[in-house]
Amino acid sequence: MRFRPLAAVAALALGAALAAGPAPASAQDWPSRPITMVVPFAAGTTSDVIGRALVEHLGRSLGQTVVIDNRSGAGGNIGAASVAKAPADGYTILLATTGQAATNKLMYKDITYDPQKDFAPVVLIGRVPVVVTARPDLKAGTLAELIALAKAEPGKLTAGFPGNGTLGHITGLLLMAKGDIKLGQAQYRGSVPIMTDLLGGHIDVGMDSMAAYVPNIREGKLKALAIASPQRWSGLPNVPTAAESGLPGFEAAVWYALLAPAGTPPAVIAKLNAATNSFLQTDQARQMFDRLGVIAAGGTPQDLAAYQQAEIAKWGPIIKAANISF
Repeated sequence: MRFRPLAAVAALALGAALAAGPAPASAQDWPSRPITMVVPFAAGTTSDVIGRALVEHLGRSLGQTVVIDNRSGAGGNIGAASVAKAPADGYTILLATTGQAATNKLMYKDITYDPQKDFAPVVLIGRVPVVVTARPDLKAGTLAELIALAKAEPGKLTAGFPGNGTLGHITGLLLMAKGDIKLGQAQYRGSVPIMTDLLGGHIDVGMDSMAAYVPNIREGKLKALAIASPQRWSGLPNVPTAAESGLPGFEAAVWYALLAPAGTPPAVIAKLNAATNSFLQTDQARQMFDRLGVIAAGGTPQDLAAYQQAEIAKWGPIIKAANISF
């Protein structure tokens, strides 16, 4: 029997190891290098503001730098797709909104990922309820009065939405279905032009995520008829919920969630979940959320998965009936 010299054996072993590439770090060693959080919208958006506060906390909690990568476009699908294709090692994560985590797959024909199959849920961060606002002189001060007015004057009221297929838009479709009314539809690019036309009396009502409207509501320049939330928001305590206004179960919110590529180790998911939940308990998060109109959530990855499924089941029929597609 012939034996190889010890040096030769060592050389062969080293060569095999190099050919195989570096061994993957275990979940217990994670993170051992910087983490990238993809925000699928431009800098300065609510997603970006939340993301930048969160990465600072994650960096301190996890002991590694966490950086933001803004990848906007196609309703957030460009950024989301990049994370779906990333290695499932915990070093690339996604700060998703309702669209990328749920409703975009119901509207975009060429979407290249499935939010439930290609991502592992980490945690639901928070929700920004949709608010139903009205021009100051509209002859309706509550949601019930708006529905009554729309029935009395069919086709005469116009609602403004922040773009075709946005949550504000599909919330308006839900309101029309639940209230058995018809409203004219005016599509805008974002919240600011909706508020401008409400203040100018060019449209009657607006449906959009709440954050941008709070200052004008507090100053009495716009009327808030209801928020589509299960409970009142402390920042606008006098604004009733849609349920209090006669539409039980009428809830709609832009929500923010942390997702990772499918297959990310459970131990990594657990660390991200724990660090994000601890962020939600900080004074920094509370103050920021109060300013943005965000209601903090938190919970387990399983909680997020159940919420995600419920949102898809809720909005699917509405989107299909309206034939919204891109």
